[in-house]
Amino acid sequence: MAAKIQIPDELKQDLPPNKWGKILGVTPIVMTVIATMLAGLASSEMTKAQYDRSLAAQLQSKAGDQWSYYQAKKLRSAVARNTLDLLAATSEIAPLTADVLPQADAATVAALVHNQLPEAAPAKFDDRVNAALEPLENARPEAEIAAALVKVPPAALAESLLAAQASATAFDNATKSVNKAVDKYDESLMAGDKNVFRGFSAARLRYTAARYDSESRLNLSIASIYELQVRQNNYSAEKHHRRSGKFFYGMLASQMAVIISTFAIAARQRNFLWSVAATAGAAAVAFSVYVFLYV
Repeated sequence: MAAKIQIPDELKQDLPPNKWGKILGVTPIVMTVIATMLAGLASSEMTKAQYDRSLAAQLQSKAGDQWSYYQAKKLRSAVARNTLDLLAATSEIAPLTADVLPQADAATVAALVHNQLPEAAPAKFDDRVNAALEPLENARPEAEIAAALVKVPPAALAESLLAAQASATAFDNATKSVNKAVDKYDESLMAGDKNVFRGFSAARLRYTAARYDSESRLNLSIASIYELQVRQNNYSAEKHHRRSGKFFYGMLASQMAVIISTFAIAARQRNFLWSVAATAGAAAVAFSVYVFLYV
């Protein structure tokens, strides 16, 4: 932070009593104000960079949770399919019919008898979000992902995340009744006819594998949106960090102008030193305006 400049009274008395003297006397004060403003901008940009980094870390943790769900559900699906293959290889499996599922609702009959799950409708995203997801999902270079992501506003990613989460919740709600029915019939049929129970077990395994596959795809969609948000916040943090550094350089140039202009008041070569100070100050201001508008 630039210190406040106080011009000694004896130096003020040496200043020419004209417009040039007034300009010479006010220059250190103006440069001090500019240096203080640039120091504040540098500090502000650094704070924004730290906030974006912190938010990116939180989002990365959430993305990691969704990746874990995805992997766990894909593994459970594989286990269910392997168990179904073993069951089919070691015994005869009679087709499951609706008459062995008393009081089953339509969704349960469709899932267990006809192998038809409730629809797991994927969320619909903005075209710009889809364009950013394509290089991410295909493991393209980071520069290609960044080029696509720069066109996506944060609000569009937030809306896409809500849509992906809503799709996952809708599928969970649609399968709740089937899951409860499966647990109920598993207990009731286990003590009955073994052929019927094997047919039910095969149907249950097919349903379980298909359900986990659908849920894993929905979790993958959520994880991908989180990954885009992580990258977007990291890119923003890098931008604020660069701006902070450049504002800091502008502050240093302004402080140099303060020192030189102060010397100009005390020295005999006032025109030359003041010109140097004015040049440094003008360069600092112009550079800072460029950074503020374009960096």
